Amino acid sequence: MEQTWTWSTTGYNFVGMPHDEIIATCTAAGLSGIEGAAELFPDETDAELEQIARRYRDAGLGIGSYHLPFKPDDDIVCLYETTRRAAVDTMISHMERAAALGARVVIQHPSTNRFNVDLEGFDNYLGRLGRSLEALLPRAASLGLVIAIENMLPGADGPRVGSRPEHLSAIGERFADPNLGFCLDTGHALVAGGPDDAGEFFRSMAPMLAAFHLADNAGDRDSHLAPGRGLVDWDAIFAGMAAIGYAHPACIETPPFAHRRDGSFSRDAWKKLVAETQALADHALR
Repeated sequence: MEQTWTWSTTGYNFVGMPHDEIIATCTAAGLSGIEGAAELFPDETDAELEQIARRYRDAGLGIGSYHLPFKPDDDIVCLYETTRRAAVDTMISHMERAAALGARVVIQHPSTNRFNVDLEGFDNYLGRLGRSLEALLPRAASLGLVIAIENMLPGADGPRVGSRPEHLSAIGERFADPNLGFCLDTGHALVAGGPDDAGEFFRSMAPMLAAFHLADNAGDRDSHLAPGRGLVDWDAIFAGMAAIGYAHPACIETPPFAHRRDGSFSRDAWKKLVAETQALADHALR
């Protein structure tokens, strides 16, 4: 099997850092770019965003994905219609910003609430998701974006929407569209499915996988450990990515496995993170 993807990392690691420093860090580490986020680009105009995108491209990097907001009110399946519509408007605004940055895909949480999906009713969520996608998908098409719905952690008192493989299968079947895909979060899958069933998320999402969030943990919580520092089955993940021919940046959604008193990380630490993740992929594909 052949590796067809490159490595990126989440922009949340760099909030507050000048873009020249981000670019230098990514270049030194061997990253192909970053995943954008609202907090990393808080108030730039479209022209300023396009200028930033050019700086990354001139350095051989890209902002290929963008994480849409996920604060409590950013709930595109909210029962309250006023909140749901406002959330859709927020997503469209950030989709436009993502397009200005040159993104290919935007990452969308199916919901920001943590309510028990069995109690609330999965079909109720699907109905509200459908209403939101009626507005979001045409705008995504006009912007040349794919909306990638991310699998989620379980809630505090039971499963939440997006935390079961069958939820993703149902979303894919009901709302199939060229501008709709999935983002597999490996850490979320491990916590939600456990070591025995985490792979079911990949199998359910495989036909529509458009992005990856690579993170490890011990299966107990979403601790965002660097790949290889927890219990994620990386052989299965990377072999699966090769099998579907995934050919875009894969986002390492963690900081390096290192410590500095000021909370920052050296370029050598970033380089080691990428090298260790690459070693896991090499092992899976040998």
